[in-house]
Amino acid sequence: MQNTRAWVRLPSGKRLDLLNPTPFDWDDEDLALGLARTYRWGGHSAWPLPLSVAQHSVAVMLLRRQLSKNKLSPVQELRELLHDAEEGLLGFDCISVLKPFMGEGFKQLSARLEHAVFLRYGLPSWQADDKTEHKRADRIAAASEALHIVGWSKEEIRQTLKIRFQPLAEDVLAAHYGDTPWEPWAPEKARSRFLEMLNELKSRL
Repeated sequence: MQNTRAWVRLPSGKRLDLLNPTPFDWDDEDLALGLARTYRWGGHSAWPLPLSVAQHSVAVMLLRRQLSKNKLSPVQELRELLHDAEEGLLGFDCISVLKPFMGEGFKQLSARLEHAVFLRYGLPSWQADDKTEHKRADRIAAASEALHIVGWSKEEIRQTLKIRFQPLAEDVLAAHYGDTPWEPWAPEKARSRFLEMLNELKSRL
C-alpha cells in the first residue's frame, strides 16, 4: 500500500500524488482552475451552467465577512476562501450525505489534502468558534444555492435536505460583482475571480 500512487498531472506541469500530497505540488492557477471545473450539487442546476466550487468558495468568504460581528483577519478570510480547496485538487465534490458511504479511506484522503492546503497557505487549524461560524455561513450558502440555483423549494430544503437555515433573498455575489443574481459563473470567470480573491487575501497577510 505504501507504494501505491495516484498521480495527477496539473496544467502547470506539476504532479500531485493524491494519496501523499505535499504543499509544493500545485500552484495557485492549478487550484483555481480545479475549483472552477469542480461542481456542486452533483453538477445539477436549473441554470444552463452548474455551480462551481470556486464560485461557492468566494460566496462563503463574502457571506462570512458579512455575518461576522467582528472584522475578520486576512487569515480567517483566506481560510474561508480555501475551505473546500481539497475538492479542487481532487476534482470531486462529494454530496455530503454520501461521504459516510465512501468509507474511512476517502475521509483520510480528504484530510490529507486539506492538511497540505493549510500548510501551503499558512492557515491555522479550525478553532471551535470559527468552525461554528464557518458552518453557519456554509449552510446558509447551501440553502440559498438549493433554492435559487438547483430548484429545491423552501419546504424541500427543510424537510428533504434537512438544512435548518433560511435561504437568502439577496445574492452576496451579485452585490459584490454586479452580476445577475444567482447565475452560475462560466469556468473561466470562476477561475479568474477565485484567483483574484486568493491573491488579494494573500497580499494582506
